Amino acid sequence: MPSCDPGPGPACLPTKTFRSYLPRCHRTYSCVHCRAHLAKHDELISKVHRVNVGCGPAEQRLLLTGLHSVADIFCESCKTTLGWKYEQAFETSQKYKEGKYIIEMSHMVKDNGWD
Repeated sequence: MPSCDPGPGPACLPTKTFRSYLPRCHRTYSCVHCRAHLAKHDELISKVHRVNVGCGPAEQRLLLTGLHSVADIFCESCKTTLGWKYEQAFETSQKYKEGKYIIEMSHMVKDNGWD
């Protein structure tokens, strides 16, 4: 909930978040907590087919594969941290990760047509 200045002026109200939905004909991954759609199964190895995912500020972290600039990503609907986005890789062998998202499986469920 945003903090409010108690001074004169309009009341501070929480903003409404509107969810995006992927077509029901696609198998999707959804947030385990609120079931907001996150990504289509067929396009999971993509930088463009994701919805309801917000991105925090980038910070440098030493990961198993070296130093990276990463930003936590979260469900826009319930604000649960889902994983991270690779903003920059400092080692040449890791540059292919830049711009890609890692969504941890423990934060997703499968929806729409999984058998």
